[in-house]
Amino acid sequence: MSELVTGDAVVLGLRPAKLPSRALALAIDLVAVWIAFILVSIGLAVATASLDEAASAAIAVATFLLVLVGAPIAVETLSHGRSLGKIACGLRVVRDDGGPIRFRHALVRGAMGVVEILMTLGVVACTASLVSARGRRLGDVFAGTLVVRERVPSGRGVAVPPPPPWLVGRFAGLDLSAVPDELWLEIRQYLTRMHQLDAEVGWSMAERLAGELVARTGVPAPPGVPAAAYLAGVVNERQARDARRVFAPAQGAAAGQGPVGAGSEPATAIGVVASAAAVGWAAPAGPVVGEAPATPVGSAGSTSSGDSGVEESGGRRPGTGFAPPA
Repeated sequence: MSELVTGDAVVLGLRPAKLPSRALALAIDLVAVWIAFILVSIGLAVATASLDEAASAAIAVATFLLVLVGAPIAVETLSHGRSLGKIACGLRVVRDDGGPIRFRHALVRGAMGVVEILMTLGVVACTASLVSARGRRLGDVFAGTLVVRERVPSGRGVAVPPPPPWLVGRFAGLDLSAVPDELWLEIRQYLTRMHQLDAEVGWSMAERLAGELVARTGVPAPPGVPAAAYLAGVVNERQARDARRVFAPAQGAAAGQGPVGAGSEPATAIGVVASAAAVGWAAPAGPVVGEAPATPVGSAGSTSSGDSGVEESGGRRPGTGFAPPA
């Protein structure tokens, strides 16, 4: 993974193409270009048979430059970094900042390609790709470009695990406006990978992230709730607010009503009870000492009606009973 930072301080996760895939794409492009060059040369030789030797040589040089050099440059410019071989292998040429290339980038890559690919039979290009940390040849270095993979296996994406059912809606009154995006990204990365970490390391990371989140919100975490469950519940609340903000106006307009109120059930909480067991959120066997308060965090007085999945017995809420993530 190559982390590139844009001018807006956005980190781009690009996967640089490796040498085998680039070599295969280049071989396909060279076969297509040489077939076109041979066909055009035969056609021009028949059409210019009556010309003298000097004119035929000039036409041959022009054909070489236009077909073997100009055609790849034009194709990469018009297709924004894709050619026949790159399309077949799922590759694309992009700028160092992740944006699409322009004519000047394609021109520099094509001009350098004549030297390091055509004249040296690809030896210089292969050597430069092996030495470069991101697999770039000399043309990419001078043009400021990078060949990346477009087709990435979809199974690599991991969704954020849902919170325990009895924590859904508990953080409806929490003020999340002061939490920066960097902290949200760290929490999301931890939640998606917490089962891959060592138990002690995962516990310490969860405690640190929960402490930073509490410092940003100004409200202490509910007692008796492990840090990992607390993080999952707060992230679920943020996702629910984002979903209401996006979909509630459209639903209200379709039904002839206003936006859904803040007390409505979060959209992301649908099916959370069924999916919580898949991520290892086990329900507690009974109440524990130091259990969470009955009112949502950040609210005073009233009990929230959005606590879906919370069972009360004798006015007491069951504790969480979570173990550190393994």
